[in-house]
Parts: sequence; structure tokens; C-alpha cells
Amino acid sequence: MTAWAHKANPSILVLFDVDGTLTPARKEITPEVKQLLADLRKKAVIGFVGGSDLSKQKEQLGEDCVDMFDYCFSENGLTAYRLGQQLASQSFVGWLGEEKYKKLANFVLKYIADLDIPIKRGTFIEFRNGMINVSPIGRNCSHPERDIYEKFDIEHKVREKFVAALKAEFPDYGLTYSIGGQISFDVFPTGWDKTYCLNHLKDETFSEIHFFGDKTFKGGNDYEIFTHERITGHSVASPDDTLRIVKELFLK
Repeated sequence: MTAWAHKANPSILVLFDVDGTLTPARKEITPEVKQLLADLRKKAVIGFVGGSDLSKQKEQLGEDCVDMFDYCFSENGLTAYRLGQQLASQSFVGWLGEEKYKKLANFVLKYIADLDIPIKRGTFIEFRNGMINVSPIGRNCSHPERDIYEKFDIEHKVREKFVAALKAEFPDYGLTYSIGGQISFDVFPTGWDKTYCLNHLKDETFSEIHFFGDKTFKGGNDYEIFTHERITGHSVASPDDTLRIVKELFLK
């Protein structure tokens, strides 16, 4: 008897991005979406996969999120849980090396120092286990400031130009740059995008793996997993979109 035998469709895995898919950007999950996940979990195996670390995902999904899902893939799966038990993890700085990381961090901070943008706050580089998250405005900004910056970024392509500068400066580092959310982009070893979480599923026998995400365009942080050959991808614009599509597909 497998771990999923009690489910109605144990061969189906449904994975969700967090920001913009299960929750509004950097905000908390609603009771309606929580109930949807509880209902879906009876039918299929469910999990989330996001770039943020687990502490931030707990802020959005709830302190009990590791128990709400069958799989929890924080930092794209670099930190992972299956049925509440932590799986093997990886380290970004261990892979890149301290000297190369220092050069990368110094370049990022100098670039931000020279940026002329309406608002700057704090935490321009957030160091995570499997990546760094770079924010021109700084992750300590308020929600209204996020919205102001996002409009400015869309118009002036601040993050897009920043990524282009990093690619030109570090062409041999083997890094991928992925724009996501409203104010930042992720930097991680190539192959350590959201498809990394699939490494934890090699011993499973799912016949279908679905993924829901809002940044599924090329350059968005859902693109690689959305277009992966093993995945049936669903592009959403909001948690309401997620609710509607999940109900149509799985909860009729």
C-alpha cells in the first residue's frame, strides 16, 4: 500500500506556485483557497513549489503549511518536505564558492547604489539556501511601496536591464536569473529553477503532474516547470483563477 492509496486519484500530483497563485503577492492565503486545497488533497496528491524560503511561505500559507500539503518545495525544492519529513537539501554558496559569490554580491550592491529609482528601502540581497533574491527597491518596503515600484519597473524595465548586466558581467558562472513577483528576481545555478523539485519525485509513479503558476511567460520564474515535458501547465492570473480552474478540473 503506497502513501497515497487513500486518495481518490493517487496517481495525480498537483503543484502550485505560491505568490499570485495561491495568495496575492506577499499576502496571506484566504480561507476559501485553504478549503479548496483541503478538498483537493482528498482527491489527489498536492504540493507547493516556490522560490522563497520556508519562513516566508509560512507567513503566507500558515504556520501549518508543511502539514497542509503532501509535498512542500521551498526555494524551488532545495529545501523540501514529503509528508512532513525533510528531504535532502543543497547550498548555493557551496556550489558557487565564496570568492565567486563575493564578486557577484559586490556587483549587485554597486549596481543598486547607482540606480535612480523613486524608492529604496533595505535588504537588497536576501541570501537563501539555494539562491539569492535581488531587489532593487529592497525587500523591507511596504505593500503600497511595492505597488509603486512594480509600476515603475514595468515602465522602465529596471529588473530586466539589471539581469542583462549580470549576464554580461558573469557569463561563465552557470547562473540563471528569474524575474518573479513585484520587486525582485532570483539568481541560482542553471537547473535549480522550479524543475529542481522534480528530482524529489523520481521514485514516485505519478501518471499526471499538474502545475499552476502566474509567471509562466519566458523569463518568469514559473516558465521552466510550466513548459517541462512531464508537466501539464496551467497559467493563472490570480488566486481566483486558481480556484476556478481547480474546481473545473478536479472537483466537479
